[in-house]
Amino acid sequence: MKPFFRSLQFRISWIYFAISVLLLGTTGSVLYAGISRVVMSESVESNQMAIAKGGTYVEMYIDRLKVLSTMLARNPQTIRTLEAKDQAGERDVLKVIDSVLVSDPFIQSVIVIGKDGYMLSNEQKLNMTRSSDMMQEPWYAAAIRSSNPVLTSARMQKFSMDKNNWVISMSQEIRDNRGRNLGVVLLDIKYKGLEDYLNDLDLGSSGYVYIINSQNELVYHKDVSYFVDSAKKEQLIAMSRQSEGYNPKQNRLVYQMPLKGSDWTLVGVSSLDGLQQIRAQLLRSFIMVGAAVLLLILLASPWIAKSMTRPVQRLEQAMQQVESGRLAIRVPETGVTELQGLARHFNSMVLEIRQLMEDKETRERSLRLHELSVLHSQINPHFLYNTLDTIVWMAEFQDTDRVISTTKALAEFFQLSLSGGSEYTTIEKEMTHVSQYLFIQKERYGDKLNYELSFDPSLVDEVIPKIILQPLAENAIYHGIREKDGPGHLEIRCSRADDGSIQFVVSDDGVGFNPARLASDPGFLQQPDSDSRRTKLGGIGIHNVDARLKLYYGSDYGVTLTSSPGQGTEVRIRIPEVRLRGQ
Repeated sequence: MKPFFRSLQFRISWIYFAISVLLLGTTGSVLYAGISRVVMSESVESNQMAIAKGGTYVEMYIDRLKVLSTMLARNPQTIRTLEAKDQAGERDVLKVIDSVLVSDPFIQSVIVIGKDGYMLSNEQKLNMTRSSDMMQEPWYAAAIRSSNPVLTSARMQKFSMDKNNWVISMSQEIRDNRGRNLGVVLLDIKYKGLEDYLNDLDLGSSGYVYIINSQNELVYHKDVSYFVDSAKKEQLIAMSRQSEGYNPKQNRLVYQMPLKGSDWTLVGVSSLDGLQQIRAQLLRSFIMVGAAVLLLILLASPWIAKSMTRPVQRLEQAMQQVESGRLAIRVPETGVTELQGLARHFNSMVLEIRQLMEDKETRERSLRLHELSVLHSQINPHFLYNTLDTIVWMAEFQDTDRVISTTKALAEFFQLSLSGGSEYTTIEKEMTHVSQYLFIQKERYGDKLNYELSFDPSLVDEVIPKIILQPLAENAIYHGIREKDGPGHLEIRCSRADDGSIQFVVSDDGVGFNPARLASDPGFLQQPDSDSRRTKLGGIGIHNVDARLKLYYGSDYGVTLTSSPGQGTEVRIRIPEVRLRGQ
């Protein structure tokens, strides 16, 4: 009798245990790495959104200040007062200044100063240098050289580290009706106006945001020591020049956001404290679950090995042949009931694998053919020729606006057609693609063609095969509306059906046709100027679109068509509400 430790049962038990350890370790490592990446991605995205949200608030505030300064600079009373300098005008301007102050509690002072030093303000004691020629003042010269209001960095009204004494100035030129310089409007905004928008951002225990302008001057930082410490300021300048993104060594995220309407850049530095905590908790959970599973396997493996000892060798040999690629094999279904079932399932599995491999080979071959067809049909030379001919015709009549709009539509049409070489797109982009095509055709056919597009906004990000609507729209125009006497109407709709699927409906009130003829002769709807050897229906064809959709989604989905002579045509596309594999 062989020793137990040399028996097949013992060896199978330990092999099973070792394989389980390897699988658990590999699976746990992959899951840990994957979940960690997801958590990190969500943490990074969350912090970026928080920084972007603060930046958006600051942009909105800047825009509001620009509106106020523009309103004051272009106010007729302001212009007349700077030209005439009468007391009645001064009172009117001061009233406008008071209304500006009431509209925003963070505005410290509003100053209207003429080019000769003449000044109106809500404050009587201003620490401002004036002269009879204000062009000698750098800030004044900068304001009149800019077409937009000019923002400065944070500055102290008097030397103090108290942020309540700090202001940020916005200046804008005042011109008379003939465009000549009369003066400048200057708004002093309290530093707290920015601080209130940025103080509450959750960027971790050591995270912070700061604003720096194009002259590398510090505009905002919650730690005021950075304004007076040159070494700290240089550190911020260097960080603003670095590539943004997550640094795993420092566990720090740097995100930069140029603020629209200014030369400011918002830089957010986030310490992802929660990320390390989540990773540690995740690792502990994997270790505990893995240990429990391994203990269970260790206890169960001898029993499993004993039940597999005698008949499993034959099954193992069959599996080895399958691993080597020989699928033409069948295991005799003999033995106890459980082993008969195992052998029966093994035989079914081998048969299914063989069928799946054959189906996969057929699918890949068909997919390559369809991809090649899409590549050939992405640029329709006849459509391009007709569109360019239409543009030339417009140019000859010097219809510049229509030339520009049609050319832009053509450029966007082909850009969406190419899609960087991808076979897929979103519903929003597909609807944009067909809308650009119809816009061009509308320019060509004029009142002969009218169209309407609509789709459910909740479906904009659904991923679908591209160029499935334009062929149907082209078919409706060339074979329905163009052949009709009088104007025609084309409608394209996209919505979610009651069963959860997504459906597209392309309908026209053209001449229509007998659908039975399409089944018997798919090529009868060819364009007159197309190659007669190809079944061409809008560049790809109804059958091609239907075949592609069935290839991706199955035989339950695809294209259905209803039509009758003189009553128009309706084409429906039905696809499931799922993202394509790999998207």
